[in-house]
Amino acid sequence: MTETSVRINRALLSVSDKTGLTEFAERLSELGVQIVSTGGSSRLLKNAGLNVLEVESLTGFPEMMAGRVKTLHPAIHGGILFRRDVDRDVSDANEHGIEPIDLVYINLYPFKETVASGASFEQCIENIDIGGPALLRAAAKNAAFVTVCSETEDMKEVLQEIELNDGKVSAYTRRILAAKAYATTSYYDAVISKWYENEIGDAIPRTATFIGEQGQTLRYGENPHQKAIFYRTSSDRTGVSNAEQVQGKELSYNNISDADAAFELLAELGTEKPAVTIVKHANPCGVAHGENLVEAYTRALACDSTSAFGGIVAVNKSLDAEIARVITKIFTEVVIAPGASAEAIRIFAKRKNLRLLLTNDIPDPCTREKSVRSISGGLLVQDRDHGQICRDQLNVVSMTSPTEDQLDDLLFAWKVAKHVKSNAIVYAKELATVGIGAGQMSRIDSSRIAAQKATEMVEDGEKAPTVGSVAASDAFFPFPDALIEIASAGAKAVIQPGGSIRDEEVISAANELGVAMVFTGMRHFRH
Repeated sequence: MTETSVRINRALLSVSDKTGLTEFAERLSELGVQIVSTGGSSRLLKNAGLNVLEVESLTGFPEMMAGRVKTLHPAIHGGILFRRDVDRDVSDANEHGIEPIDLVYINLYPFKETVASGASFEQCIENIDIGGPALLRAAAKNAAFVTVCSETEDMKEVLQEIELNDGKVSAYTRRILAAKAYATTSYYDAVISKWYENEIGDAIPRTATFIGEQGQTLRYGENPHQKAIFYRTSSDRTGVSNAEQVQGKELSYNNISDADAAFELLAELGTEKPAVTIVKHANPCGVAHGENLVEAYTRALACDSTSAFGGIVAVNKSLDAEIARVITKIFTEVVIAPGASAEAIRIFAKRKNLRLLLTNDIPDPCTREKSVRSISGGLLVQDRDHGQICRDQLNVVSMTSPTEDQLDDLLFAWKVAKHVKSNAIVYAKELATVGIGAGQMSRIDSSRIAAQKATEMVEDGEKAPTVGSVAASDAFFPFPDALIEIASAGAKAVIQPGGSIRDEEVISAANELGVAMVFTGMRHFRH
């Protein structure tokens, strides 16, 4: 690739989004650049009084097939692709009367926006751009001689460079823009591919595309020596990715990850009753319902107030002044909520480092989104865990049956356990967590840690919060030992998937301990 700057003598301008187009073309014309254009772009520029060369005057063919065929012709692609320093290319161009095109400015049909509008299948198909991606790719391939622009900001930068560089664009700029053009067409095709997969119901395609648009460049990743960036996917699902940040420092990698974990757990709890989740390092350290947000927050905080320091708080109702005052009593990294009153926002503003995110809604827990995890040399892809259990799906396997209140607590604890790193044990009482054990290699260790954390939250001599509680286990008990630990902490009912070869042994232990036990038939590993 040549390292020289290239003068812009002829430019092809053909855009769907015509923002700034007239101004760009006027400036190019003033700099002596000949403008070639098509369709609506050409009409707009001519109406502005500009001298424009129609594409059909170069190709000898009119636009046809309702605009499907305009630029797919050697006179256009040859003008873009021929190498100015290769004798055979120059000879071919001269023989066929092909003039060079030095700048290509294309933005593509609004396919993504058309799909989002609820348009029909046929309308979506008609908004798949063919000529545009072909022109971008051709110009990017020949970046040694051609400048390619794929959005408004590119044109602004190129015009500035032309004006400062005697009508020329540097090789460095052309390379940067070429890479961007390929990223643009790659993303565009990926959006179409994902749409088609959804239309035909292809849950496990043979080849996969994963798409995203840059949301923000992060200061670093999990640790300062790791570079990181946040990409928004094409999904319009409510969540951290499309939340409005009302105030606070820039979100960090860990902030985004933990806020997502807190909000996704909150989604499980619905909106019928006020609910609060507090998350630290991707694990909940307190979850509760309440008559109002203040009560729910106070009960969630009581589960593990030590870990909650510097944590993430998610709520399922609009924030008011009262809950804002309570939350700001301790250091909190992020608060995420569907909304907030003006007074609540003013109270949070006094904590300048606290990030406040507003979403207008809470996520749908039954999303069709995929979960993606990178490994060395590959990706692990699965459905998100949207499995849910209803009251009538529970199977009571013990001689003692849980009470109605215990069933409410069991289902609550089960929802929380789904969002706790395995091995997970969750103690709950009256729709609030009282102890959480997460991420241990042994289920019995999780049982002990959760009970120990609960005991640490009360004064000496006070009854442990786990006494009279229920417990949830994200996977089956392979032995009775963890169940015995749970019972010794004072839990009176347990919910677990079942399915162990020692289920009968575990059920017998529950009966001996006087603990009610229900099976769900569903596991919730979260690694």
